[in-house]
Amino acid sequence: MSPQHTSPTPPAPDADGASTPDKRTAAGPGPSTAPSPTAGTRPPKLRKAAYEKELRRLQAELVEMQQWVRETGARVVVIMEGRDAAGKGSAIKRITQYLNPRYCRVEALPAPNSREQGQWYFQRYIEKLPTAGEIVIFDRSWYNRAGVERVMGFCTSQEYRRFLHQAPIVERLLVEDGILLRKYWFSVSDEEQIRRFTSRRDDPLRQWKLSPMDLQSITRWEDYSRAKDEMFVHTDTPSAPWFTVESEDKKRSRINVITHLLASIPWERVEHTPPEIPERPEETSTYQRPPRTDFRYVPDVAAALEKHPSGGGRAGKTSAEAGKSAKAGGNGKNAKAGKNGKNGKAGKNGKSGKNGKNGK
Repeated sequence: MSPQHTSPTPPAPDADGASTPDKRTAAGPGPSTAPSPTAGTRPPKLRKAAYEKELRRLQAELVEMQQWVRETGARVVVIMEGRDAAGKGSAIKRITQYLNPRYCRVEALPAPNSREQGQWYFQRYIEKLPTAGEIVIFDRSWYNRAGVERVMGFCTSQEYRRFLHQAPIVERLLVEDGILLRKYWFSVSDEEQIRRFTSRRDDPLRQWKLSPMDLQSITRWEDYSRAKDEMFVHTDTPSAPWFTVESEDKKRSRINVITHLLASIPWERVEHTPPEIPERPEETSTYQRPPRTDFRYVPDVAAALEKHPSGGGRAGKTSAEAGKSAKAGGNGKNAKAGKNGKNGKAGKNGKSGKNGKNGK
């Protein structure tokens, strides 16, 4: 089961609003030159039950693929590129969710520091490449130079041209050395990107994902489209082709990219016998566990959820009170968020055992 490469097809418009030479779409059982029938449009959302069932099956195969990578000493590099809010991060999360983190790394490099700026451009990425038995996923990669650096003027024209010349050479060397290199471009429309930006802005848990650079990309949509087209012209090569992931629906894109990745890696199932769990030996009389009062315990604020299953706010308040007054057990070693009592359970006054030993 070896990767397949296809001959160039005529340029076709994609969701990014630009023509992409030799565009390959990551969908179905393997590489394909046919664009998704939903390209440039918002497809119907994938049913949750169908999505979760298929995702679970694919994640089980990813675990088996990683076992093959470890056993054979293969080296896998996956590059995830695309517009801001195109769904790269959420796809990476689903890919790595059940993989052994000792043998799978996600690299999301920040802007280069002063030392790195004086190095060969590819140097800091080369340092992150996998050793035998590893999978490395780049959440953005050396292609920053062809995208954001080009559009925002963070590199000179000479540096940009040098990158377009060197990138195919570097990637060919990686492939010739045996690295399994896969490059994915997540394609999203301008309307969907705005929807996702708005969702991030309104969600306190995800506001950190919306950067000033993301917002600037809104006003430079066509500049990014031209930069992407130019990047594909120079770096979509037979040895390291680009595959486009239609990402108007994130769930569809996750299923498609994982399916494609599994189909493009020549992995095989490795016979694996689960280890036997030995029986625990009988306890001896030589060990005596210290009394519980000798230890400090984390306050059991979760107990409030049992009494008030829908009272998330109350539980949160209790947690804050526990952290404020207990400080790892208040004044007693075994205090559970009681202020001065040994066993007070996160209560505020008398019922919590503020000054009593066992108040609840």
